Amino acid sequence: MPIRTCVGCRERLEQAELVRIRVTPDGLARGRGPGRGVYVCLDRACLGAALARKAIGRALRTAVDADDLARLLSS
Repeated sequence: MPIRTCVGCRERLEQAELVRIRVTPDGLARGRGPGRGVYVCLDRACLGAALARKAIGRALRTAVDADDLARLLSS
């Protein structure tokens, strides 16, 4: 199983334990597919840390709204 790094806690975990968020022409999308992507733990504290450090937007090279990201991860 591939190892990926969470942008929130910087912990290295197996890919199956993380959620991939990617940029598409329609905005942010979750899961596999083409587009620049980042991996985040499912833990809300980890997601909060990633948002506080603006790590998700920096890694995706786009502006990320916290509401859009929360909606995306809740689905």
